[in-house]
Amino acid sequence: MRSTFDKLPGLLANGLHPVYLISGDEPLQQQGAADAVRAAARDAGYLTRELLEVDARFDWSSFAAASNSQSLFAERRIIELRVPNGKPGKPGGDALRAYLERPPEDTLLLIVAGKVDASGQKSAWYKAIDAAGVCVAVWPPRQHELAKWVAQRMRMHGLKADRQAAQLVAERTEGNLLAADQEIRKLVLILGDSAVDEKAVIDAVADSARYSVFDFSAAVLAGDAPRAARTLAGLRGEGVDPVPVAWALTRDVRDLSVLASELERGQAMNQALKQVGAAPFRQRELQAAVRRHPGVQWQRFLQRCAALDVRVKRARGDAWEALLDLSLAVAGRPPSVRADSIA
Repeated sequence: MRSTFDKLPGLLANGLHPVYLISGDEPLQQQGAADAVRAAARDAGYLTRELLEVDARFDWSSFAAASNSQSLFAERRIIELRVPNGKPGKPGGDALRAYLERPPEDTLLLIVAGKVDASGQKSAWYKAIDAAGVCVAVWPPRQHELAKWVAQRMRMHGLKADRQAAQLVAERTEGNLLAADQEIRKLVLILGDSAVDEKAVIDAVADSARYSVFDFSAAVLAGDAPRAARTLAGLRGEGVDPVPVAWALTRDVRDLSVLASELERGQAMNQALKQVGAAPFRQRELQAAVRRHPGVQWQRFLQRCAALDVRVKRARGDAWEALLDLSLAVAGRPPSVRADSIA
């Protein structure tokens, strides 16, 4: 069956299915949905977990081997398969279908994937998961829904915030739920259980950090490579999680890829911008940035974003270096120019 993030807890309370697919490009809800499945599985006695990361070098025979192996202590287990680009390809699709023909009784398969597009949802592997288990697509709230989401998140963290305060946090984070959650957690630390209004948010945000993800995004879109590099170094120095930074860069590249494609098809700029669906202030930034590279290059950048996502989520030490390399390329800095040469 197909479900949503909000309905997933109720489904889990009614019993477990042999397979769950959590797909989408919104990391906070994706993480929350996957955590909910893991927690329900643990409560049901699935005590071990095997993690498999699908990248360009992944051998799908290792998935088959993991599926066929028995736990040493006959424990129930979770096989977690991460497919960042949402496309297992033909070998992966065949392997998943073979698995679902006779799923092991002691195993729960959790697939955490990037966005599965319309053609992917028509594929045989997706339909097999849909028939045997639960497919949960996670999407960012629409722009008009974001303030409501922020207000609910604030209440969950114990903040007594008015409508204007929630709206301001929503406007600052512009659909990035990880960044919104980060802002809310800062407010909890700074303000505690005090009443939160618009002024309190402005004052707290001004005091909490010198650099922001939004400064970084604006610098990249503006083609200001030196400022992008300095802001990225500042974010790293302040201990910011690289996940929302990578999310912001991927969002921008994805929107620019769509925009470039629409323009190359002959669409007028205004119509192409509507197709992207970005907020008005971002439309101006995207319009200025899209001419910097041809459409095929934006597609290549999007592929690099998928690889970047894997590095960041693995918490590898070179994640910040990969972020820097890609952001400088998007900003138009020649690849030969390194960070230490940017003043």
